[in-house]
Formats: sequence, structure tokens, C-alpha cells
Amino acid sequence: MIVIMNKIFSYVLIFSFLLFSISLNAQTKKSVLTLCEKAVKEIEAQNYPKALTYLNKALSKDSSYPEIYIRMGDIYNFTLKSCDAAFCYNKAISLMKNPDPILYLYAADEELKCGSYQGAYNNYQSFISKSLNEELLKHARENLLKCSFAIQAIQNPVNLVPINMGDQINSLYDEYLATLTADEEEIIFTVKRPRDKNTICTFCATEEDFFYSKKDSSGNWNNRVSMGAPINSSYNEGAQTISPDGKYLFFTICNAESGYGSCDLYWSKRIGGRWSRPRNFGAPVNTVYWESQPSIAPDGKTIYFTSNRPGGFGETDIWKTEMIEEGVFTVPENLGSIINTPKADDAPFIHPDGSTLYFVSEGHPGMGGRDIFYAVQLADQSWGTPKNMGYPINTSADELNIFINAKGTIAYICSDKEGGIGGLDIYYFALDEHLRPTPVTFMKGQIRDSETGSPLEAEIEMVDLKDNKVITSTKSDPITGEFLACIKTGTNVLLNVSHPFYLFYSENFNIKKEATELEPILKNILLQKPTAGSTIQMKNVFFETNESTLKKESFVELDILADFLTKNKNLKVEIGGHTDNVGTEEFNLNLSLERAKSISNYLISKGIDPSRMISKGYGESKPVATNDTEEGRAANRRSEIKIIEN
Repeated sequence: MIVIMNKIFSYVLIFSFLLFSISLNAQTKKSVLTLCEKAVKEIEAQNYPKALTYLNKALSKDSSYPEIYIRMGDIYNFTLKSCDAAFCYNKAISLMKNPDPILYLYAADEELKCGSYQGAYNNYQSFISKSLNEELLKHARENLLKCSFAIQAIQNPVNLVPINMGDQINSLYDEYLATLTADEEEIIFTVKRPRDKNTICTFCATEEDFFYSKKDSSGNWNNRVSMGAPINSSYNEGAQTISPDGKYLFFTICNAESGYGSCDLYWSKRIGGRWSRPRNFGAPVNTVYWESQPSIAPDGKTIYFTSNRPGGFGETDIWKTEMIEEGVFTVPENLGSIINTPKADDAPFIHPDGSTLYFVSEGHPGMGGRDIFYAVQLADQSWGTPKNMGYPINTSADELNIFINAKGTIAYICSDKEGGIGGLDIYYFALDEHLRPTPVTFMKGQIRDSETGSPLEAEIEMVDLKDNKVITSTKSDPITGEFLACIKTGTNVLLNVSHPFYLFYSENFNIKKEATELEPILKNILLQKPTAGSTIQMKNVFFETNESTLKKESFVELDILADFLTKNKNLKVEIGGHTDNVGTEEFNLNLSLERAKSISNYLISKGIDPSRMISKGYGESKPVATNDTEEGRAANRRSEIKIIEN
């Protein structure tokens, strides 16, 4: 787009000056000719106010010269007054018997910028029917599609009632790029404030810093607070994302001494309420090119970002990398031509559902300029066709970014619309249902030692049992033991909590509620040390009804058990099977034993020594709940691992 538009602007100057001089040479009114020649010189010198003064005087003497309007259109074009430019070009066209086709393109481009889509559509069609310039024809056809889309979008608007977040968040300065934790208790955003004596950028009038706010006990936002050192510095910090669990902050610093060139990605970790010193992602993620706008997936390792590095499809592309261990990143992978276009694609936001990507693009059909789109990742990990979020979320102006809460019900954007507090403000609005991602709720709590009550830093994973895919990965805080983990609705999910010196803890979730019904799960988890008599309840081991055949969904947890036994080679365990009281006592006793043996055989297939395991069936003899309800019977149908020797 930039290259094409530069060529068009060059054509504006060359064509207009030639047209004007040829036409005016034939004019008899010397005073008008003199004024216009003076205007040309001022335009060449980029002294546009003075040029307009001459042109307005010429217009007062004779308003029938189309070339005067062309000159005025050029000035408004160069000074980004699109609606005024469009009016002048259209006026010139109306005064000419055979306008040069390029005038239709000038008028159409300016009308597109100011949202006059029907006029732009008509002028693009006129240009296409008259021009032979293939490069400009391609540009016109692309924008004709945008006009068609915009006209239809305006006729079918999405619901949008933006609410300003108020002066606890917004100020007279620009606020933008808001991100929230999954529990929506904390918001972090960028503020562009006036420079101060510590600002390193010599020629910058402003400096970007991070601010945050937390909700009070009534659910209202507290007054914003600067994040301060070590996150904020004398450089520009911006384009941040906070991980859904609130543990990691990923962001951009430009032209720092520790950087690789231009803008780089950095990360910081929160431990016990304090943020660590920012660390550069390093190679191969950061390069001499521009890397910015990170967004982390709920798996805790996949990070999407924007770069203009070589190997992409356009001016800027969306890429992804994985944090294979803390501070160690894989070679970035381009998201491909379904997402990226030959133009600018940036501002990625991956929703906590892990599969819905929101981003900004100039290349996909939209309202003109930069529009917000979303795409859903398919089962084979490819991306579906991006969809425009519609009007008035998107307009003829450039949209910056969007953030969607975990439930998928509320969106956050920034805007400089009238009625704001000042500059760009952060707004929120209820998201139309057809634009919503898969709802996500969260589990929040604390992990502690079962004997001492001491907080523990443990690994926490949510695994989709259908395809054995990690959908959430996090750690509890090493000082407080607190954690927050996302749970995607509509999936059969295994929760696994592990620590190298404790028995692992597992649980099963299958949440099918609508987003409006979702409630967070509050859970404090006690981990046991592997002493004789301690027990692991295998809540993600499933069998066919009335059979001992393991379902494939069981393999995820059994693999975790096999790994645990491999790492703890002196453990000897009993594998116990339990049933409800449906059926005869003899049948249940035999079924429970066969199920225990099935688990044992699976572990043997994974390399566990058979001498370390005893299989035992208890049938219905040791219920943990009533057998009078389905929920109670389900709890009684269980498999347990008991440590019998360490």
C-alpha cells in the first residue's frame, strides 16, 4: 500500500502540474494565471497555507477553472484532509468534459479514507473503465472490494455501545493496548506521556510507559498506578501482553542498548508481587529488524508477535515462537498466507481459548485502512479464513488493536472519539455473539504442602484429553503458592499438578455452560509427599461401560503416572480398582480387579517393572460417596494408586 500510494502521489504532482500549465497557457485572465503559478511554487516548497491563499483568491475571480480545484485537492491530499480533497477532485471532474482517468482514482482514494464508500465505489468503477495502467488498476480493484464490503457492513452493523473506562484508567494523554488477566482483576495498558528529563530519545516529545489498575472488593477499578522500575525505564515501553495467569509480562522496547536493533521483545516474571528485571528474548526471535506486539497463548509457551523480518509475505507479518523453557525460544514460524498478506498484518491477540486469533490487517477486505479481523485455528492446526469484525468496530479510520476477555463477552479497544477524557481512551463493549471466541473460565487458588501448609511452586497443566494437547500451562507462585489457570469450555480436560518431590494431583473437568453462566473455580490443592500409605486418585482414567478396556482418553494420565514412577524408581505401589454398587457384588469385585490389571499392563508397556506393582480389586466395598445418586456412584467408580513402599 505504501509503495503504491507513493507512486500515486508522484503521479498527482506530475500530472497536475502538466495539466495545469497546458490548460492555463490558453487562458486569458492573467490575474488568475499569476495566482495559480504562485500557488504552484508554494506547493513545490510545501508551503501549503500560502498556496491555499493564492488558490482561494484565484477562485474568487473565476470558479470555473477545474485546475484550481485539482491544486486544492492535492494540498488537502498531502495534508491528510481526505474529505476536503475528495470534494475538490470531484468538483474538478464535474467541470471537465473529458477528465483524465487518474482524477477518478484521486477522488476515490480520498473518499475511501473519509468513509464516503458509495462515492468511492463509483469513482473506482469510472477509473477502471477508462485507465490502462495495470499497476493502478490493481490498486483500484482491491479498493473497490473494500467499498463493496463497507457498504454491506454499514447496512448490517454489529452492536457496539462503547463505554469509557473512566478517569481511573484514562487521562488527558493517550491510553491504548489494554490487556487483562483471565480473572479480569488486573488491567495493564500503555500511556503516552510528555517526555521528562530522563527520556533517552533525543527527538521524542513523548515517552511510553506502562500503567496498571486492580479491582477493589466492589469490582470497581482503582486509580491507575505506574508500573515503575524495573519495567518502566527511560526508553519507550509498549505493546505489552500479560499472560492469562498474570505471571509473565511480554512487551516491546525500542532502540535500547541491550537490543538487537530497532524494536525488540522482552519478558519479565512476577514473583511474590514483584516484577523481575526485563530480559531480551534474544536470537533467534529478535533481529536487526522490527519485532513487536507479543501475545501469549494459554499454553504458556506459544507467543505470537509482529515483525518486518525477511521471509514474510508483506510489509509486516504475524509470526509465532515457543518458549521451550524459561527465556529460551524456538526459531520463529510465519503464520502463512491465510493470515498474512502482501500488506501490513499486525497487532495479534490470541484469546485464552488458544484457538481464536484477533489481528489488524490492511490486506484483507475491510472498511479501508487498518481493520480488525479474527481467525479460528482448525483441528489440523491450520487457520480458517479471517473474518472482518464488521462496522462500527471497524471504520474508515485505522484500528489499533482489540482485547477480548476470557469469557468472550467483553471487548476492549482504544479510540479518540468525541466525548472522551483526552486523546486515545480505552473503551469496553459487549461483543456480538457471532464474534465471540470459545468461552473460557478459570481455576484460581493456592498449592501447599499437605503436612506443613507451606506454599509450593508447582507445574500446572490443563490437557485436552481428546487430542492430548496442552491448552493451559502455568506455575504457582514460589512465594505465595497462588495460581490461576484457564479452562476452555466444551472440552474434556485433565488438570495435572506436579512437583518433583511430591505425588502428582489430578482432576477432570468437562464444562459445557454458556459464557454468561460461567463461574470461576476456586480450589486449594494440597500435595502429598510419597510416603507409605499416601494415595493418588486417578480422576482421568476411564473404562468402557462394565468392561476393563481402557478408553484412549486415559492414556494422558497414565503416561503421567508412568513418568512419575520412572523418576521415582524406589516406589512400590498398589493399583486399586473400585466400583459402585450397581450389579452383583461378585461381578463388581472381578471388574475392579480386571481394571486394576489393565492399568498395570499399560504401565508395564511403558517400561515400569512389574515387580513394583500390585493389582487389587475392592469392588463396591470402599465407597467414598453415596450410591444413591449418579454423582455419588461416579465418585465411587475410581482407580487409586497407593504407595506401599518407598
